[in-house]
Amino acid sequence: MRRDQDTGPWKSEEKDVVRLFGSDEDVGIKIPTQAQSVVEGSGALMVSEFKPAPDVDYLQELLAIQQQGPRNIGFFGTRNMGFMHQELIEILSYALVITKNHIYTSGASGTNAAVIRGALRAEKPELLTVILPQSLKKQPPESQELLTKVKNVIEKPHNDHLTLIEASRLCNMDIISHVQQVICFAFHDSHLLMETCQEAKNLRKIVTLFYLD
Repeated sequence: MRRDQDTGPWKSEEKDVVRLFGSDEDVGIKIPTQAQSVVEGSGALMVSEFKPAPDVDYLQELLAIQQQGPRNIGFFGTRNMGFMHQELIEILSYALVITKNHIYTSGASGTNAAVIRGALRAEKPELLTVILPQSLKKQPPESQELLTKVKNVIEKPHNDHLTLIEASRLCNMDIISHVQQVICFAFHDSHLLMETCQEAKNLRKIVTLFYLD
């Protein structure tokens, strides 16, 4: 995003939001490679699980998706993030929906909640699908309240006997199966999210990974 375009009102005209994302050529030359980096922390954690495909394959896949117009996009991310990050995710979700992309996400707090709020602001309920890892009653009260505003909610009551992490892993794979592109907000030690991104990459999906640390 260019700085001179960050100062406008949050709910702008569709054409302004489209311009905010730039052209297809801009997207093609800004592919992130931070997943290949080594992160120096208290434990010198190396991100070795996420292995991007060769750049040529990645570019070809990205260009093919861009030429197809609106697409299905899966949002994943941590529950633990600040208000500013959630606001940015809301704006991104809103912008993607008003440009006719179909958003898939889950029902947790943090990233998922921000995605849902942004998509709801776009007032195109048919372009938001929320897939839950378990039944609605297993979600926290604040999530249940937000989900009452969503038209397309898919529950998985048959996973209620599983632990949340096991159910979430299955849910993430289900979301991946519906989308062409994955956008993820995570920390370097978010193991399930790293695993999800790698699985998406293995299935030849475009993966855009934002690190919050």
